[in-house]
Amino acid sequence: MERKSKFPPWIKRRTGSGQTFAHTDRTISELGIETICANANCPNCGDCWSRGTATVLILGNICTRNCRFCSVGHGKPLPPDPTEPQRVAAMAKQMNLKYLVITSVDRDDLPDGGAAHFKAVVEKCRLEMPELKFELLVPDFRNCQEKALQILTPALPFVFGHNLETVAELYPTARPGGDYRLSVSLLEKAKAAWPDIQTKSSIMLGLGETDPQILQVLKDLRSVCCDRIAIGQYLKPSKESLDVAEFIPPEKFDYWKQTALELGFSWVMSSPFTRSSYHAEQSLTF
Repeated sequence: MERKSKFPPWIKRRTGSGQTFAHTDRTISELGIETICANANCPNCGDCWSRGTATVLILGNICTRNCRFCSVGHGKPLPPDPTEPQRVAAMAKQMNLKYLVITSVDRDDLPDGGAAHFKAVVEKCRLEMPELKFELLVPDFRNCQEKALQILTPALPFVFGHNLETVAELYPTARPGGDYRLSVSLLEKAKAAWPDIQTKSSIMLGLGETDPQILQVLKDLRSVCCDRIAIGQYLKPSKESLDVAEFIPPEKFDYWKQTALELGFSWVMSSPFTRSSYHAEQSLTF
């Protein structure tokens, strides 16, 4: 039986308000931009939009997989929208962004996993805003990792992110369409292909993992020279999603931050509300 927990006092959802929030909301709506903020019911949406930033979700909002921790819709997606790169570029310009995180649903239906579309979005944005910096949060590019990295190479520089999401032992439950070793391999291949770029991953706590399992994830990431790590609390995003097994106290997140730094990560965010793209712009050097 799955355990259910009430929200502890340190879990308080943020709400958005103010002129900047309204401008962000209006810009995204008018340009028809999808965001992971809205599609994944992110608890930081109000905070981020109030600061004038949002994480773009490209390649539609229908995923070819059905991870049980995620609320993004799944099924048969539409073909990539050729107007999307220009619309994202217009959003970046209207919001005067300095740092843009771009992510996508899994697109196992595409021979390159969507890599060419990522490249097109970056290049169109860069034409409009040459100083804009990018972070790509990509799927695992199952069956096409080398091809995808080759396609993305002309779009450098960017931070290359791919989330492990949870410990290897929980993949069958939380991420049945994924493969832990395949995800680690993608980060390893990216660092080998682009030794000077920063690689990044993220994990959620509170799904039933153990401390030794978390430590092993951190060691696995450092073994492939992953530079950045985000560690946050899993919060159930929809009624169909997995229940929270445990709410991790803030001091335990502090412990994992210190552990990650000691293991050699150069950039660490670890707190209940940390998400892979939350405050990603805090370090603009790569």
